[in-house]
Amino acid sequence: MELNDARTQHTHPHLPPPRAPFHLPTWATAPRPEAAPGIYRQHHTPHDPKAAEQAGTPAGPLLLRAALNLAVGLFVYLEGVSLVQGLLTTFGLTVPDSFVISLLIAATVNVSLVIVVLMVFGRMGRWGEVWRRWIAPVLSHAVTEVPPAPEAAPVVDVWAELRPAGDAVRRLEGEPVGDVDYVRLHQAWRTVGSDPAAWREFAAQVAARGGAACAHPSEQRDLPGGRAGRHDLLVRQVRLGTAQDVPKNPVTHRNAGFALDPRVLGTSLLAVGPAGTGKTAALARPVAEALCLQALAGAACAVVVGASDADLGPDDWYDVVIAPGDPEAPYGLDLYGAAPHSDEAAARLADALLPDELAPRAESARAAMQQVVGPYRAAYGRYPGVRALRALLVGDAEGWAELGEQLQKSGRRSEFEADLQQRERMHGRADDPGALLADRLALLDRPALAAGFSGGSDAKPAFAMRALEHPLRVRVKLPERSHPEAARILSRLLLGQFTQAAADRRDRELFAGMVLDDATAAVDAQAVRGVQRLRGANAGVVLLLRTLSDLPEALRAPLFGAVGNRMAFPGIAPWDGRLFSEAWGTHLVRETAVTHVPDTSGGAVRRVGRLVRKALSGTTAQTESVTTRDVERHRWSPSDLAHALPSGHAVVSLTSVTGEQVPPLLVDLRH
Repeated sequence: MELNDARTQHTHPHLPPPRAPFHLPTWATAPRPEAAPGIYRQHHTPHDPKAAEQAGTPAGPLLLRAALNLAVGLFVYLEGVSLVQGLLTTFGLTVPDSFVISLLIAATVNVSLVIVVLMVFGRMGRWGEVWRRWIAPVLSHAVTEVPPAPEAAPVVDVWAELRPAGDAVRRLEGEPVGDVDYVRLHQAWRTVGSDPAAWREFAAQVAARGGAACAHPSEQRDLPGGRAGRHDLLVRQVRLGTAQDVPKNPVTHRNAGFALDPRVLGTSLLAVGPAGTGKTAALARPVAEALCLQALAGAACAVVVGASDADLGPDDWYDVVIAPGDPEAPYGLDLYGAAPHSDEAAARLADALLPDELAPRAESARAAMQQVVGPYRAAYGRYPGVRALRALLVGDAEGWAELGEQLQKSGRRSEFEADLQQRERMHGRADDPGALLADRLALLDRPALAAGFSGGSDAKPAFAMRALEHPLRVRVKLPERSHPEAARILSRLLLGQFTQAAADRRDRELFAGMVLDDATAAVDAQAVRGVQRLRGANAGVVLLLRTLSDLPEALRAPLFGAVGNRMAFPGIAPWDGRLFSEAWGTHLVRETAVTHVPDTSGGAVRRVGRLVRKALSGTTAQTESVTTRDVERHRWSPSDLAHALPSGHAVVSLTSVTGEQVPPLLVDLRH
């Protein structure tokens, strides 16, 4: 459930219909049974195999079988009584004259026969199921009793966990508290631990601010403009749709709500589908919304990357909005991610600058970048801006002279003398990787973009990816229309910085999530290796692609192996479907084959009869042979994925961070 205030409603086309006002005790005490990954747990009814088997039995055959077994059982009972009497007469046994003993013998015989009939014919006729489904409900309605007085609903203390903080918690009972506040306060209380000073500070905040205590630095207690998705922050789930009741889906997931949470997103997700199939509206936006809500609750940090016109939520959702090319954007981007090691930062930037077709020169480019960035940082105590870096890479004489003087003053020239000499030898040569890097940097050194990367006195405040240890919400708007190649460089850089920074965090309490709306240009060999490291770092990425054909063939299989969750949208190409089909593998399917062959059995009389039948009816007598066997079939074939997926649906397989797997599910993303 969500806060459903009139002022939080908006006209987004994917906004669900208005729901009942938020009631904290009802929401906090709602049943959330343990369930397999991908199941929305709030009010979920776990699958009961016995009930499902009983519900799947048609009423007609069940009642007919029960009646037949009742008739046969009654016949056996009567015959059994007659048989016992006949045996007594045959062997000359007489019933004692005592009425009591005669009654006991008769009762024993009848009870024994009834028990045998119930055990044998009651089991075959499933009388117990007939009783539960029809007879017992009728009897319960027929019996008239005085209805018991309704019991008072038990009083639930939703703040019981915070009671040790003292009387200040009582203030929370008298003011409206939302789900974000509830989760945030409990999250803060758990971080207090047994520190008495932290206890007193927490109690003072609650006493002074009530539900707004320990608030996010933005002071927001919910997303401005309302929510488009359905969230359960208590278990950190976002509901995306409903798993369909089809044979291809596991029985445990059929008709259950489909949801994602950090234990699933921690293995990263790859979604493939053409434009217009709903990847952004049905997947990227709800996940971004969930990460932003969890950040407000102090449980996550979010980095959302997409084109400037992508519908990934309003700017008010985010703490940091980076929009290269937009002069009104308040923040720039640190091209080095505030990396503590200059060689690491330089290598990451060099990888982002080079497109796939220049990958063979990646090693020499990394070395050239490191030979510039390392000495510059040692000399000036900071990383170079785009313009200064470009000048040094191209061999600007004044820049190198000034750099040498600064190194001499800092007393570290001898440490970098080899790097300086190597760069000096390479300047002007045809195979100089520095010139190539300078040409690529020129794409970022445009007047519209330079303010976000220049690093000079007039530069905007720069966001560094090393800030992932805080519950931040970051939106990066890529200039895909005005500067498409620069947008590709930035997407590669952001993904590389995120995987590096998330894996290197000292404090991994917060879940670090990244949503990349178009990951076509961002995926390279380094990114694939970085995504693999996120599983153990409480972090994950959501990568959206239009087609796998946009990636080099050598990267497609490694990318499928690096992510734990794979999602196929309608309309994917058959060659894309082949990779999904191979990744999801095969399963055993029971196949029944019916064979008809001419009947040649019997003697002369039967053969004559068959000839007469053929002459009269024109058909040949045949025998039917039925063969049942288990065969391996693809869970989803490439043809099914390419042509059989209905609009508004997707097929998704899941893997949790603990290794629990869910086979492919057909999900309706519209409900």
